[in-house]
Amino acid sequence: SRQAILRQIQSFLLRLLVHLIKNQVEQRLTNSWAASISDSIRQIKKLNLQDNKTAYYVKIEEWQEIIEEEFEAAIDAASAEVRDGIYNPFELLDIVDRIEVMQNTQKLLALTYEHSAKDLSAIVKENIANLPGGEHWKEGRHK
Repeated sequence: SRQAILRQIQSFLLRLLVHLIKNQVEQRLTNSWAASISDSIRQIKKLNLQDNKTAYYVKIEEWQEIIEEEFEAAIDAASAEVRDGIYNPFELLDIVDRIEVMQNTQKLLALTYEHSAKDLSAIVKENIANLPGGEHWKEGRHK
């Protein structure tokens, strides 16, 4: 059903937001985080495209509101992980540049409308390389 698909999309969006928050606060990018970001985008693309392959469940202009709805939950989840959980959700909310995280999220989501599933992974990786710590990750110096 449409509701079940939207819930799945939201769960991948939550995972995406958590990793973008961790990336921003820690100013680094691990191979694991990059893989989670990339996979979240790929899964969202697959889920979002309706069976007719021409329409989307979530239209590009609807993401802003959905991201805002998931942001607090992402802060809660990320607070347990960022810097080994030293920040509670209130502290993390003060530290995070919400606008930047939301812009990065929207930029990555926009790629799902612009590129085929075949090309998406490579293009997402190039975009991830522009995140904080992305150059080190791309060059293999993230270890």
